[in-house]
Amino acid sequence: MSFSREVKEELAGHIGGPSHCQMAELAAMMSFSGQYGRDSGGLYTIGFQLENEVVLRKGFTLLEKTYNIEKNVRLTEEQMQDFYRNFGSLQEPANPRLLQKSCCRRAFLRGAFLCTGSISDPEKGYHLEFVCSRESKARQLRQVIQQFDIEAKIVLRKKYHVVYIKEGAGIVDLLNVMGAHVALMKLENLRILKEMRNSINRRVNCETANITKTVNAASRQIEDILFLREHYGLQKLPPALRDMAEVRLEYPDAPLKELGEHLEPPVGKSGVNHRLCKLSELAEKLKK
Repeated sequence: MSFSREVKEELAGHIGGPSHCQMAELAAMMSFSGQYGRDSGGLYTIGFQLENEVVLRKGFTLLEKTYNIEKNVRLTEEQMQDFYRNFGSLQEPANPRLLQKSCCRRAFLRGAFLCTGSISDPEKGYHLEFVCSRESKARQLRQVIQQFDIEAKIVLRKKYHVVYIKEGAGIVDLLNVMGAHVALMKLENLRILKEMRNSINRRVNCETANITKTVNAASRQIEDILFLREHYGLQKLPPALRDMAEVRLEYPDAPLKELGEHLEPPVGKSGVNHRLCKLSELAEKLKK
């Protein structure tokens, strides 16, 4: 099962809550996938254009709870008029009157995601989106999301307006707003593991680079000292440089601090570096 389907099945399980929140969620489902009117026989109909059976059942459950409308039951003129007063034309954004409370806006986002939302596999990347048929609906959806201090953007993809979030933190916040707490914990765990792996990789790469740098520097130092020994003679060096050269040849893999401890008297890291640089400078002069 995809992660997106897991989120939808969790959200579809949210049935309770106040009636005004159920109305807001139903408003989203009608706005993004609903349809109503008269059939060929002149009878009133209400339904949803959905392939996901779990989400479809959620839609009809909300109809039953908010309007006492059951499947395969004839609708009255009064019921349809009341329905139209609340939801209006489905070509337009949802009725703002239904989204005045924060809890209702949360329910609205939940219904919108059930109908038109998707989320990528967090193992591969972070991307959550809502695909809207009209720009006005996309703008309303983005506005509702931003009221929870979550950054969302709109992009035109073929003939659709897509509201999307790419930041992992923003996706986590939106899952929390919609009430997908199980999916949220799974995503957070994956984010933590991914960040730990990235942190470890950065440290390993840094340490590897430092080791490589140290080994290369030591190799150059030894080459210079061997050159001096052959073409100049270590006995001609000042005592401090001669001792440094001999210690470096004796301990080719030792870091600077350890080399300094082998000198008599001991010398600090900066002092060792200074002497080795002097040896390298002398070697370069002789090579020229």
